[in-house]
Amino acid sequence: MTVDRFARVRQQMQAIGTDVLLLSVGPDLPWLTGYEAMPLERLTMLVVPVDGDATLVVPRLEAPRVVEHPDRFALRPWEESEDPVAIVAELVGCPASNARLAVGDKTWARFLVDLQAALPTATWRKGSDVTGPLRAVKDPAEVESLRRAAAAADRVAAQLQGGDLALVGRTEAEVSAEIGRRLLDEGHQRVNFAIVATGANAASPHHEPGATVIEAGHVLLCDFGGTMLDADGVGWCSDITRCVSVGGEPPTEVAEAYAVLHRAQQASVASATVGTACEAVDAAARQPIAAAGYGDRFIHRTGHGIGVEEHEDPYVVAGNATPLEPGHAFSVEPGIYTPGAWGLRLEDIVVAAAEGPDPLNRADHALVVVDG
Repeated sequence: MTVDRFARVRQQMQAIGTDVLLLSVGPDLPWLTGYEAMPLERLTMLVVPVDGDATLVVPRLEAPRVVEHPDRFALRPWEESEDPVAIVAELVGCPASNARLAVGDKTWARFLVDLQAALPTATWRKGSDVTGPLRAVKDPAEVESLRRAAAAADRVAAQLQGGDLALVGRTEAEVSAEIGRRLLDEGHQRVNFAIVATGANAASPHHEPGATVIEAGHVLLCDFGGTMLDADGVGWCSDITRCVSVGGEPPTEVAEAYAVLHRAQQASVASATVGTACEAVDAAARQPIAAAGYGDRFIHRTGHGIGVEEHEDPYVVAGNATPLEPGHAFSVEPGIYTPGAWGLRLEDIVVAAAEGPDPLNRADHALVVVDG
C-alpha cells in the first residue's frame, strides 16, 4: 500500500466527477488504509475529498487498532457521546454542501440513510465507480501478493492429493475444518471458505459441508480459499478447486467427463490473453464441454475476479465484453454437474499479462486417486 493508491483514487474521482469518497466496512477500506473495520453499530468511515486531506473517522475504542499513516490520512476518533454522522457530514461540508458523493458499496443502510438525511442536497453514487476499476487491475506488488496466497493454497491442495488428509469415514464438515486449519498453517490469516462435497453432493456447486460421510468410491470436490496479509495489512485472497477419487479409480463416466473438463479449463486459460473479451474466455471453456454433450451441465459462469475480495471485477461470463488488461486477476473454473450422481470443477487463478496468461496455481490438475 502506498500513497500512490490514494492518488489513483483521486484521479478516478476527478475523471467521473466525484467530490468526496466515503468508505465504511468492506474491502475498499483496508485496500486504502490497511485497517479492516469491524462490522459494528458504531460508524467507521474514511472521508476522501478529491482535494484536501483524507480523514478516518473511527470509534475511540477502535482507534488502537489503526496503524496511523499521517501522509495518507488523519485519524479522527469519536467519543461515545458524539454523533459520528455529524462528524462525517461536517468533513464533507454540511449543511451547505451540494457535494457529489460516492459511498462504499457495503456501507450499512442505517448509516447511509442517516448520512443522506444529514446531507440532503448531496448527490450519491456507488463507491465502486471509483475503486472498482482501480482494484480490478493489479500492480506488480499486488500480483505477487496473490501469487503468495495461491502458492499457499497449492500446498494444501497437494496435501489433499497426496493422501495426507484422512478421508474415508470422516464427514465433509470434518475434512472442511481440517482444510481450513491447513490453510492457516500455510500462512493464511483467515479461512474464507472450504467447500467439501462428496458424491452426489458435489452436483451442487456451493454445497455446504455437512454430516455426509465420505466413502471409498466417491469423487470428492474441494473448493477452498483464504486471505493472506501483505506487509501493510491488506488481505489478498486465494481460491482453488481440485477433485480427487477416493479409494480407487473413478467410474468411467466420471473419468471421461473430467478429461473434457480438464481440456476445457486448459483452453480457457490459454485464451485469456490481453485484449481478449471476458466473454470469449467464458466461451473457450464452454465450447469443449458443449461439444462433448455436457453443455446443459455447466451451470455457472467460468470465473470471477479476485483480489482483496474473493469475488470482484472482472467477471468471466457471457455478455461481459470487457477486454482483459495486464493485471486483471480472475478464476477459470468450469464445472460439469450431474444431479443425484456427481459433480466436477477445476479452478485456477490466472493473471492476464503482456507475455500471456499467468496461472498462479500449480497444483496437479489430474483427477488424482487417493487411498483415503
